[in-house]
Amino acid sequence: MSRFDQLASTAAVRRVQEEMGSATAAARRLREPADEAEPLTGSEADFIRGLDGFLFASVGETGWPYIQFRGGPPGFVHVLDERTLGFLDVRGNRQYITTGNVRGDDRVALLFIDHARQARLKLFGHATAVPAGEDPALAELLRSPRTDGTVEHLVTIRVEAFAWNCQNHITPRYSQRELAEVLAPVRERLARLEQENAALRTELAAFR
Repeated sequence: MSRFDQLASTAAVRRVQEEMGSATAAARRLREPADEAEPLTGSEADFIRGLDGFLFASVGETGWPYIQFRGGPPGFVHVLDERTLGFLDVRGNRQYITTGNVRGDDRVALLFIDHARQARLKLFGHATAVPAGEDPALAELLRSPRTDGTVEHLVTIRVEAFAWNCQNHITPRYSQRELAEVLAPVRERLARLEQENAALRTELAAFR
């Protein structure tokens, strides 16, 4: 059993699996307990580094979950080692709900989605958010690349468990950067054709 399955498959979840007829398949994954945190492999590290955003879920003292989107240039989420992620948190709407939540309960869930390749990675971890000036060495590690803006906190996530999700129902979408890369050869070809057409029109005009 993976550490993720162990944490996610609560008694209530198993009852629903029984109701829906998936308990047998789920039970195969639950035979051997996995009590230690799962280290990230190169596949997970490369996937995380290649994305420009993720969903960040925390839980407040009222028991209600809260989800925020965190975005930046690809690589703004740094894989510091096989068990630690980190990024510079910049000023936003100044509600600080996620920051306050992780101070009360450091358990968080992260969801990384690559829409273009229809891939999805879910992750459980323990988060910390400390003031930007509190750890200069960590701030330097997270400095580049980073999200533009005023840095307020240094966020780290100690990875507890992760799992790759199925690709079903992930709608393919492409960022401006991805589209620019794909369309660059097409635009170059169009520019050459326009130049050739202009030259041909000039030659034709000379015969009139």
